[in-house]
Amino acid sequence: MEEIKDECGVFGIYNNEEAAKITYLGLYALQHRGQESCGIASSDSNNLYFHKSLGLVNDVFKENTLSQLKGKNAIGHVRYSTAGETLLKNAQPLVADYYYGSIAVAHNGNITNARIIKDELEENGSIFSSTSDTEVVIHLIASSAEDLLIDRAINSLKRLKGAYSFLFLSEKEMIAARDPFGFRPLVMGRLNGSFVFASETCALDLINAEYIRDVKPGEVILVNGEGAKSFFPLRLEKNSNCVFELIYFSRPDSIFNGKSIYSLRIRMGKELAKESTPEADIVIPVPDSGVPAALGFSKGSGIDFEMGFTRNHYVGRTFIEPKKSIRHFGVKVKLNPVPDVIRGKKVVVVDDSVVRGTTSKKIVDMLKLAGAKEIHLRLSSPMVIAPCFYGIDTPVKEDLMAAKYTEKEINAQLGATTTRFLSIDGLRRAVGNGINFCEACFSNVYPQEINCESEYENQTQLKLFSKEVF
Repeated sequence: MEEIKDECGVFGIYNNEEAAKITYLGLYALQHRGQESCGIASSDSNNLYFHKSLGLVNDVFKENTLSQLKGKNAIGHVRYSTAGETLLKNAQPLVADYYYGSIAVAHNGNITNARIIKDELEENGSIFSSTSDTEVVIHLIASSAEDLLIDRAINSLKRLKGAYSFLFLSEKEMIAARDPFGFRPLVMGRLNGSFVFASETCALDLINAEYIRDVKPGEVILVNGEGAKSFFPLRLEKNSNCVFELIYFSRPDSIFNGKSIYSLRIRMGKELAKESTPEADIVIPVPDSGVPAALGFSKGSGIDFEMGFTRNHYVGRTFIEPKKSIRHFGVKVKLNPVPDVIRGKKVVVVDDSVVRGTTSKKIVDMLKLAGAKEIHLRLSSPMVIAPCFYGIDTPVKEDLMAAKYTEKEINAQLGATTTRFLSIDGLRRAVGNGINFCEACFSNVYPQEINCESEYENQTQLKLFSKEVF
């Protein structure tokens, strides 16, 4: 997988004596969704406590840190930044004091009209302390005329466009909310007498919580001493789950809308084999994201499956390069081919996508150096031709390889023997009728009624703005 990153993951638990420690475990299970910063906020009915920092969950939280996060309620967050440097002030949960008390917010997604709202709030005197789109929600809640937190939150959500799964925590209450399109995932579970929310079911599995159901698109759930209450105050839209959750972001052991992510990726590989099986000796995955689809391709084509790459699982997101150039250094730190598996073979190499094409080019070159006779690149997603505005850090359109070149031209650029992508129809067959998804990155047709050119220009400006701020 190259150059596409999900923004973050959220976790929350209400009414548990070890709320902070369980939230820590939940974030540990969601670490794949964000590796730049993390944080936890807790409440004991009187006060909010929080700790956040740059780094991985296991590095940021220790026994003494968690012991200071008092109370039976907690929310947590793991984050990727989408542009510019990673700053502590943008780490979540964001926590603020205001007239009615204190509030913490954890957010997965992207608010596309955040800049418009921010300008309006600043004109009315609001002062922002971060460059995160999430902060506009805190200001909207603080400036609401409603008395109850649930009403202030709902009024604020009605102002938002884009994608969001939110967890709000006050001294006594927790609120979970999902946007009316259902772009970003959010599930609900139960651990004995505690309510649990998480971006994925794998976080519920780690703490032995029972999966109840997905939070529904447009749903707002209030949890307090009286139990959990569900509201549907937002106008429901066409259900548009993010298809890249199925292709790449979610862990293979997670369940998405009642379907196994692992099984869906196997089916994507089988559909890909139906569409474009070359004459080859072996099928190898680009680990780890390409493994299930490669297994499916092997089953669908009858070509033997092999592990042709070894992955270094101890690589961080940055590393120091030597002064003298080493060919394909960046990729070789993470992946290295196994020559005995590859040498003299016609190889099908399965990955999940091509974005800019830089990593795919290096992988093809590495296989050539390892002695592959032929290299047939197969992608278990369609061609990414348009940027995402709903919580995924895709490059702007001009940097997307498939937005500029045909499949044949991409193959020539990458230097493979052949390159084929799964068709949109093939992806739909693999996913089945039980899940409706957003396929804007493949079709350039967005489910939200927006001016796509305006949103594209706004995304470009936001990236430039972030670089200037940082």
